[in-house]
Amino acid sequence: EWEEEDFFWHTKILPILRELEKREDNIEQLCLACTKLYQALDEGNMLGKRFKRRNTLLKTLYKLVDIDSDPLSLKLAKIILAMKVDGKNLLSVCKLAFKICRNKENDFIIQNDTLLDHLLQVLWNEDLQTNNEAFVYCMAAIKFMSEKDRLPYEMISKGAVEMFLELMKQINNIKEHDTYFYKLGQLLVQLTGTLRILADCAPARRRLSDCAAVPELCVALEQRSSDKDVCFCIVRVLSKLSTYNDFCAALADCSRCYIVFLDLLNKYQKQQDLVIRIIFILGNLTAKSDQSREQFFKEKESVSTLISLFQTYYELDLNAPTCHHDRKGKKHLKYPSEAEDVLIKLIRVLANLAIHPTVGAALAAADPVVELLVTVLEYKSVDACEELVINAATTINNLSYYQVKNFAVQDKKLHIAEMLLKLLMSDNMDAVVEAVRVFGNLSQHHEIRDFIMQKKIYKFMIALLDSKNREVCFPACGVLLNLTVDEDKRAFLMEEGGIGKLVDCLQDFGPADWQLSCLICKTLWNYSESTASAAAGFGGDTNTLLVLLTALLGETRSL
Repeated sequence: EWEEEDFFWHTKILPILRELEKREDNIEQLCLACTKLYQALDEGNMLGKRFKRRNTLLKTLYKLVDIDSDPLSLKLAKIILAMKVDGKNLLSVCKLAFKICRNKENDFIIQNDTLLDHLLQVLWNEDLQTNNEAFVYCMAAIKFMSEKDRLPYEMISKGAVEMFLELMKQINNIKEHDTYFYKLGQLLVQLTGTLRILADCAPARRRLSDCAAVPELCVALEQRSSDKDVCFCIVRVLSKLSTYNDFCAALADCSRCYIVFLDLLNKYQKQQDLVIRIIFILGNLTAKSDQSREQFFKEKESVSTLISLFQTYYELDLNAPTCHHDRKGKKHLKYPSEAEDVLIKLIRVLANLAIHPTVGAALAAADPVVELLVTVLEYKSVDACEELVINAATTINNLSYYQVKNFAVQDKKLHIAEMLLKLLMSDNMDAVVEAVRVFGNLSQHHEIRDFIMQKKIYKFMIALLDSKNREVCFPACGVLLNLTVDEDKRAFLMEEGGIGKLVDCLQDFGPADWQLSCLICKTLWNYSESTASAAAGFGGDTNTLLVLLTALLGETRSL
């Protein structure tokens, strides 16, 4: 075997090495020679550590590394990695690979070579603790590669996702008192940064799900809570994954995730990039299930943390510039501000929490929560801050559903009604509908019904019945139903043509929407209690209503 290797060395390898030594001034020829060298080494089974003249070969290659040419460096790095170098040599070649991969001008040559295979082999075969610095550069090079067009799918097909998660498990098993613990933080930054990029690919998400990635990410997040950079990268991955139901369920199953998130929110309250992603995750979790809402609410200081965040970012938003200048110096409105974006997502969490009966009732009695929502309606306009204002109105609507002792919404109901009046007058139909929904709950109170009559809001509710839109008609009809509870307020329906519009609404939606039909019929029933006869009460709409009710009763019998 030695004789065969010796013969192959002298006839195939040595001539190429001499060519490399002679052509240092011709990059193209050097690249071609490196390609031939790799092929010859592979053919002679000389890649790896067992080749006797390995040191001679490597010395020749190292002399060429200093030549300033990324295409040549790529060829050299591939051969050196294939020779299974270790120690300082491994660190040097990983740095070289990183230098090549971070240069966007090298995208084409990287995608058309096999450097990725050799970098993955480093992570798979070499010892983590002995080569932790080399792993950082190796992983950073792979992260840059994952941003290229085709390479993410190539990585996934080569088992890279499973490899990265196995590496994360190894890191998670190294505890804080260990010498290597803090040295591995930067590796986690590169690793989780790569996972975030790969999470955009459906095949990668399937692998992440199969390998139970979420629990490992949560372990890493808790262990590394004092490392802001690591936390940010992990939270970026989780925020992306939390938009998918299966990952959201897996995250909710991690019993300590809420404790960890709350700890990070308190620790890094003014680190907006981190805060906004954690709030986004909590919004996704609490949007999915009552169990998640209850779990989060029961954690110590959960609501007070959200209130504290609101106060912090409310103050930041007040002082934020409302416009920016382009290159020509022209002013442009800047909405939403970065702080406002946090407030939008934060209020979404409160709106989701309020859906749970027990949690919602507790929040409805919490003065600070209601005050912050009212504050939004006071200092923001729907034209400038549509999403924030509508989210606040939605949350107030959810809270106003609950009729409980020490009801904070009830205490502020007239002030809230004044704020909602601004939304009703806006041109934003989504804002109008949310305001009408809140009035639907608040109009159960006599003071609000008086307010609606005094401000002639009832005319607006009747006009909305013409919209032919179920989402608009339903809450408007709810307000009208509550108004007809008071005998002295029933006459307005006839005066404003409300009876005819209710009958039209019943005709439009009746057969297909029994919920809305019931609201309309209850409203008409309340109204009719004050009339001497059907003809006197319903006027010209009497016959139409009778025919319609008879037809609907016939449909009921056929069900």
